[in-house]
Amino acid sequence: MDEAETSNVFYVPTPSLPSITPPDSYEPYRSKPVPLIIDNGSSNLRFGFSTSASPHSSPNVIAKYKERKFNQSLLLFGDAIDAESGAKSQGKTPWEGDVLLNFDAMENALDYAFVRLGIDAEGIEHPVLMSERLCSPLHSRALTSELMFEQYSVPSLTYCVDSMMSFYYNNKPTSDSAFGADGLVVSFNTASTSVIPILQGKGVLSHAKRIPWGTQQSTEYLLKLIQLKYSSFPTRVTSAQASWMLHNFCSFATDYPAVLRSLKMPANMRAAERIIQFPFAIPVVEEKTEEELTRIAEKRKEQGKKLQELAAKSRMEKLAKKENDLQYLTNLKEGKSENKREWTNTLQNEGFDDDAALDETIKKLEVDVKRARKKDPDGQDDVIEEPSFPLIDVPDADLDEEGIKEKKKQKLMKAGFDARARARREKEKEREEKEAEERREEEERESNFDDWAARLRREQEAIMNKIKERGRRKAALSDRKSAAAQARMKNIASLAADERVSKKKRKAGAEDMFGADDEDWQIYRKLNAAAVSSDEEEEFNQLRVIESKLLMHDPTFTTQHTHASLTSQRSALISAFRPQYEEGDIEGGARIHLNTERWRVCETFFSPGMAGVDSAGLGEVLQSVLARFSEDEKARLVKNVFITGGPSQFPGLQERLHGTLRPILPPEMHLGDIVRAADPSLDAWKGMASFANTDEFHHVSVTAEEYQEWGGERIKRWWGGNCNSAV
Repeated sequence: MDEAETSNVFYVPTPSLPSITPPDSYEPYRSKPVPLIIDNGSSNLRFGFSTSASPHSSPNVIAKYKERKFNQSLLLFGDAIDAESGAKSQGKTPWEGDVLLNFDAMENALDYAFVRLGIDAEGIEHPVLMSERLCSPLHSRALTSELMFEQYSVPSLTYCVDSMMSFYYNNKPTSDSAFGADGLVVSFNTASTSVIPILQGKGVLSHAKRIPWGTQQSTEYLLKLIQLKYSSFPTRVTSAQASWMLHNFCSFATDYPAVLRSLKMPANMRAAERIIQFPFAIPVVEEKTEEELTRIAEKRKEQGKKLQELAAKSRMEKLAKKENDLQYLTNLKEGKSENKREWTNTLQNEGFDDDAALDETIKKLEVDVKRARKKDPDGQDDVIEEPSFPLIDVPDADLDEEGIKEKKKQKLMKAGFDARARARREKEKEREEKEAEERREEEERESNFDDWAARLRREQEAIMNKIKERGRRKAALSDRKSAAAQARMKNIASLAADERVSKKKRKAGAEDMFGADDEDWQIYRKLNAAAVSSDEEEEFNQLRVIESKLLMHDPTFTTQHTHASLTSQRSALISAFRPQYEEGDIEGGARIHLNTERWRVCETFFSPGMAGVDSAGLGEVLQSVLARFSEDEKARLVKNVFITGGPSQFPGLQERLHGTLRPILPPEMHLGDIVRAADPSLDAWKGMASFANTDEFHHVSVTAEEYQEWGGERIKRWWGGNCNSAV
């Protein structure tokens, strides 16, 4: 592994067990109306008193798990779920997407929060400021209010939109003056992305928009891309690991098509990749001594030599048999009888229906013999003088048993000698034909070079198309759902269902006539169409000859136009996209190479259709929101574009939003800097805590008496809360 590749390798973090922390002391807050701040996020629950510098934070997930060792039922929350491997599959969050629905989990999460804060009173004696989603359903709000007032007996409850409180914290006035900032808030949440315009410190929620794409969907999309790219990965990639890769290696592209075009170069793709190393175990291999390795190598060498000798002997025997059959059939054809009926009977006795079948068999045997001779070394065919075979013409009646055996042996030897002689004559004939063909081609090249070059290029293209089609069919057969694989299975099923001889006839001794027709043997080509055919090697040889001629005589044909160069270019890009490691490389097999996925996942915020979601992208939503305001109001909004949420920390987002907003604004309109929240994870809670310490907080709270009168759905209208069912 080179130094550049080593610098791009990142190891998957090992989850650490949570530490046990005792509850906080409640004495500083006992019997004091200090507001309690709860940022109820889909991913994390943040809670604490408004006078605290920072909140407590824990993953907002619970698991009811039965421990087998002591047979006890456990209720785990947050990080504690990672301590029990069996509890991870039982995890449950209060949220279903972007809607609060699982109130059993919500109650358990609040119980943990109050215990962690050390609250040991009978009820919660503090006013509560709690976050909710933009345009939260009234059903969710009513059940949450019922839980807070009926179960925990809070004196008052206030709801706010978390992204607006993050904007408030980053733009709050330094003096006691009222909050009156203008801005356009883009909030990236777990299951959605919201755009909220704010004028004079008040959210214009009637013009706010939300798209159903957030961090959760991005994580799932990245996980699907990894599973598609590494379908046989040895380790299971979890959602937590995919989320870690998303937050650490993915980024927004200012110009996504331009990034893809640059990644078409294998060198650029390798430079942009990030290698994720997953845990792996090296198998224990028993090491052998040098003597044992030497002995095994010698044994394999001897076995290979024996196999080569057996293969050569078998090949010679088959060649001799085919040559004898060819000679016999040739003699049969030459001795054709003039009597048509007698000739027909002779053909039928030999297993042929007519002259065409005999000619086809002779032609097939000639092709097979010719191919077999090409594979034999030329040295084996050189025979200086013809050996004598004195017993061939002697009748068997004049020979004893040993003489008859010797006669058979001499017949086989003579057949082999005749075969080699024919092979030499055919090679000489082929050489003469090749020289004549070369002369004709040279004359054609000199007389009309353009037509000659065009013809060779067409032949090269035709052969490359055949090779490409064969490779495509091989790939299709590996997928059992492809049309080629289904056609193959259909042929197998039809062959199995073809009862040529019934069971009764087979018992009676009837003969199965499969193979009597030459078309019967075509079924094997259909079943094994992806296997290397006998013509494939010849096609590659023809391609090399054609390309060598073009390289030699055609100045416009370079090495970049050859089949090897074109194939290597495609292979280099595929190899850069998903590098292949050797079969025994356990460490390399446990790696994931992220390249195009680094920008493709983040691009879904602007094009959710890439992931199959029928929704407008963030650019279209921004244009739709700004179109509802006058030019003066629009100018005030775009001077302060504020982004918050986890994905707001991804590299390139500010540049991408600037490049998205600039074309949809008039040229003379000033577009301010895209401002990221100082702490996208905690600024919402800090903004809620800052607001809870003001006098305005007590005027927008819903008291227990008002809850009894209005119900859980009604809230007071104020600049940081939702407007649905507000008074």
